[in-house]
Amino acid sequence: MKLQNFLNPEIGKFSMDAIAADAELARQIQVLLVGLGLLDPPTDGKFGPISIAALKRFQDLTKSEESAFLGPKTAKLLIETKRADLPAPTLKLGNNLAGRICKYMQTKGYKLSSGDNEYNLIYVEGMNADGTLNQDAPNQFNDRRLVIEFVNGAPVIVGSWEATTEPGSKYTYHPMNPKGAARIKFGQYKAWQVGLHGSDQHEALVQTAAITVFRDFNQDFQRAGDSTDSGLFGVNQHWGYDLPRNDVQGASAGCLVGRTKDGHREFMKLIKQDRRYLANRNYTFITTVILGSDLIK
Repeated sequence: MKLQNFLNPEIGKFSMDAIAADAELARQIQVLLVGLGLLDPPTDGKFGPISIAALKRFQDLTKSEESAFLGPKTAKLLIETKRADLPAPTLKLGNNLAGRICKYMQTKGYKLSSGDNEYNLIYVEGMNADGTLNQDAPNQFNDRRLVIEFVNGAPVIVGSWEATTEPGSKYTYHPMNPKGAARIKFGQYKAWQVGLHGSDQHEALVQTAAITVFRDFNQDFQRAGDSTDSGLFGVNQHWGYDLPRNDVQGASAGCLVGRTKDGHREFMKLIKQDRRYLANRNYTFITTVILGSDLIK
């Protein structure tokens, strides 16, 4: 079945369960919802709770009056509606740190998740807890791991921890890859799922999709002049074994690392309350990595 078939009033209406039973129809709807910015990939034809919620949100935004089923009005609207036709969410972005980060993300065209119980995972390199910049010295936990949630349309930092977005001295001078240690390229990636990391098998966000990194072949702890490399490199989001703030040691070969075990446990407990993860334990989390000095300017 295709959406175009529903333009014939004789077809009637489909329940959400009926959509889920028709992989072709489900995938077509998912593709359109992704294009409208209401659903994250993949478009796999599996029409579960997240896809259902996205379709219902579309119906609410377009006032289709078909909130519990797929009928001719919803089908016609899905086929004809463009992203610019949808009303933009009303976001209250102030000048506090959370607001400035979200405004920056908007200027970059990054996705902001503003729904209830949706979390934005963000790392800011070279930034202190109060939003001021530091010297971003190598081999230190001098970056921030942040979680931002929208409450009544306003962004709120609901989690903040010491972190590093860069490899420590050990793996910079003795890289695991002959091309050089990995230093993640600033940007936004949908690339991590809940899993286990390290010889101690602690819970972490494990890389499951491609990202882009710089390869520090000349071992100068800088991205400038380095070649890029894209793929699966085991760049996970894990804990830093309670190491000193000024010595990353071997805690990172290029991963996104929260310094303390307790802080990392708080991080994992929080993000696992994301409604999208609760609906799908294989949910792939989006993470944004920002250069602090670029954010401030």
